[in-house]
Amino acid sequence: MEHLNINFLSDNTLEAAKQLLGVEVVTEIDGKITSGFITEVEAYLGLDDRAAHTFSGKVTKKNAMMFEPYGHIYVYTMHGHNCMNFVTTTDRPEGILIRGIEPHRGIRVMKERRGKDADLTSGPGKLTKALGITRAEHNGTKINGEILHVLPGRKPASIEETRRIGIDNKEEAADYLYRFIVKGNPNVSRFKGKADTDNGWQ
Repeated sequence: MEHLNINFLSDNTLEAAKQLLGVEVVTEIDGKITSGFITEVEAYLGLDDRAAHTFSGKVTKKNAMMFEPYGHIYVYTMHGHNCMNFVTTTDRPEGILIRGIEPHRGIRVMKERRGKDADLTSGPGKLTKALGITRAEHNGTKINGEILHVLPGRKPASIEETRRIGIDNKEEAADYLYRFIVKGNPNVSRFKGKADTDNGWQ
């Protein structure tokens, strides 16, 4: 398996977020391989973004991983769910929340972990459960290490930019169009309507 070069995460977080759409995220946990193509992401621009966990610039036990250079994941918990971010840049506490993936490998394992047969990965807490990622075990895990790696995947036919979800109380940051989705792919949060041909892939 030829890993994807992740140097594109080193600079512009918004551009990197769009480039992540279609990338295949693979986990190998307890000898089980699962993967999916990224369909939905949200960018968080650190010190300039009220919605980011690092907006204050204060390093805490919770957000410390965001202040490290790109190349690993930051996992936090919210309402009992684990949420996975790819940390970006070398000098700013920025990151990209992975909000949705289209299941690819190990779908049977994903179903077992989720305890259901459908809607496995259309949300940040759902996809971490399907992939076996937890804050306790995987916060700070290297991208392209032994547990988690990324591979070239599919190309979106069209990318849609929207407001981020669940941050309505973050003043002007609530209006930033920092959420990017593969248009017409049903494996995203709050999907409505009909899936596009080939789920929106080229």
